[in-house]
Amino acid sequence: MTTTLLGAVEAGGTKFVCGVGTADGKVLDRTQFPTTTPEETIQQVEAYFAKHEIQALGVGSFGPIDPVKNSPTYGYITSTPKQQWGDYNFLGRLKQSFQVPIGFDTDVNVAALGEWTFGAAQGTDSCVYITIGTGFGGGAVIAGELLHGLSHPEMGHMLVRRHPQDSFAGLCPFHGDCLEGLASGPALQQRWGKPANELPKDSIAWDIEAYYLAQSLAAIILILSPQKIILGGGVMKQEQLFPLIHKQLQQLLNGYVRHEAILKSPEHYIVPPGLGDNAGLCGALALAQQTLLQSN
Repeated sequence: MTTTLLGAVEAGGTKFVCGVGTADGKVLDRTQFPTTTPEETIQQVEAYFAKHEIQALGVGSFGPIDPVKNSPTYGYITSTPKQQWGDYNFLGRLKQSFQVPIGFDTDVNVAALGEWTFGAAQGTDSCVYITIGTGFGGGAVIAGELLHGLSHPEMGHMLVRRHPQDSFAGLCPFHGDCLEGLASGPALQQRWGKPANELPKDSIAWDIEAYYLAQSLAAIILILSPQKIILGGGVMKQEQLFPLIHKQLQQLLNGYVRHEAILKSPEHYIVPPGLGDNAGLCGALALAQQTLLQSN
């Protein structure tokens, strides 16, 4: 019996990761290269998949993007500050290169799909995946479907209360002191003068970071009520953050959401990615498989 070979692209603002694998989420081969101009980068994507006979392709892209299928700009990267990628017809360019079904969504939605299908959220009907690294983004699977609406979730741009001991102005070019402006990896480095992995584990930096992250989770729980929350990205590799977030979240919700997942066992509810750094790539494989099935 011939195994269906699927293609996966995790398109980040800093690097692209391409891989091939199977419908059960097994990655058979992968490569990565820097994100440069659209044309140079797509040529490298083409060169990689020219060596593999894929039957469908799943793409998780940095954004913002237009994920609405009946929109005239469906598949575009829209208002990104990434040079030359603004208003770029990403999906259209890929369709010129590959004559296979292509699934397209945000990188964080695709990572959420990966964790829901193969990772920490297996067996649930809903999850939220948040990444805190170079940026701050979130995606969601709700009732088994990726969350869209007017566009796609932009959880990193929520506005939050200021920590009493934080005077940092914030660095989001659109909103200043939104979550991304206050709690992303670059925000940590600019505020404290060193990257997250060089800050002492007992630094007040982590209390402030947990305060902002807990606010975002409280809002997500009150609005979406997901059955699992997964926190990934480079900042969350500082594992001392998790218990601080759990404690801050309980204080913020103050007993209002009376569920043992929050009151008694937040360490099993708010968790690291089960797939580690492969959440995006495995999610892109899952999206490719969904798209292939829908095309038949």
